[in-house]
Amino acid sequence: MEQEQLKQQLIAWRHHLHANPESAFEEVKTAQFIAEKLEAMGIEVHRNIGQTGLVGVLRCGDGQGVIAIRADIDAIQLTEQSELSYRSGTTERMHGCGHDGHTCIALGAAQLLLQRQNFNGTVCFVFQPAEEPGYGARAMMNDGLIDRFAIEEIYGLHNMPGMKAGTIATRVGGIMASEDNFIIRIIGQGAHAARPHMAKDPLVIAAEIILALQTIVSRNVDPNVPAVISCTELHTDGIRNAIPTHVEIKGDTRSYSADVQILLEERMRTISEAICAMHGAQCEFSYTHEFAPTVNWPQCVEVAVNAAVNVVGAERVEGSVAQMMISEDFGAFLQKIPGCFVFLGNGDASDPQGNMPLHNACYDFNDEILLTGAEYFAEIVRTRLSQ
Repeated sequence: MEQEQLKQQLIAWRHHLHANPESAFEEVKTAQFIAEKLEAMGIEVHRNIGQTGLVGVLRCGDGQGVIAIRADIDAIQLTEQSELSYRSGTTERMHGCGHDGHTCIALGAAQLLLQRQNFNGTVCFVFQPAEEPGYGARAMMNDGLIDRFAIEEIYGLHNMPGMKAGTIATRVGGIMASEDNFIIRIIGQGAHAARPHMAKDPLVIAAEIILALQTIVSRNVDPNVPAVISCTELHTDGIRNAIPTHVEIKGDTRSYSADVQILLEERMRTISEAICAMHGAQCEFSYTHEFAPTVNWPQCVEVAVNAAVNVVGAERVEGSVAQMMISEDFGAFLQKIPGCFVFLGNGDASDPQGNMPLHNACYDFNDEILLTGAEYFAEIVRTRLSQ
């Protein structure tokens, strides 16, 4: 298949996926679509790994090495606001993070490797569900992904608005942070809005807690160590003229080390419970670990950087990109086996569409980087499983 023909095929596939998004563990039609494309290529397909995940297996030669190329396949729970001809046809579901593009990049890599047969070993194309809530990688591993396919290394990517289209960036060590979620439930005493002295106002208590939590990173964490605490939701059972009894604060924290995770949880719990006690209110504090940090293995970063240079040129590759506080389910794989995660530029400020932020209701994956991503993954396989 000619390069331009493959590019147009990948674009058509992506537009189909974009118009038909499915979120975490709902990806039944998405998985079927992927399986049909792989089987049409003659690639062996294994379904229902991690519920709606699947794996395509391609072998070449007699090499014993096995590496995995991973693509996430789920959409986010957001209603698309774009005017695209292929915009989402489902309310509160859209490919606002570019997983439609990641899926087609992996399919493109499969097509290139099948055509070229320029490697010696086995490549597993891991199509992972439920990346957004952080459950899919563990679900696939719990179903025996790594041992069943004897995977030795794994490679992944994510498109990145703000980076020039087609550039590739990575780093040794931590590249993306962990994510922990918290819920702080405050039980006060409701009253008429005109009789505040009869209340134990949980909204005032919540306001104190939210402000106090912001002192943890600035006063308890080493300034050289990255950490973020964000309160993102506030819910009450009050009405306009009634002080509520219950308030719930939700949010998340980001960090890179287990020590910082422990510190954040302990300080948040202490502050929340103490402020509630000071006002005579009750506090229920919940803190859960959702995403592991994504920590690249040095030997795999070298492989990734060399492959990227071979595909896009040294001037378009950054091998020591700054850490980001975003989180990715890929980190769970890297706790088990070596691997590397890279960012693929979706477009910078000179490209208003490519520069549209992830999780924006008007975001769209840049079709011009589909073939670049496919060539990058194919080059990873060629160089890592050399003939």
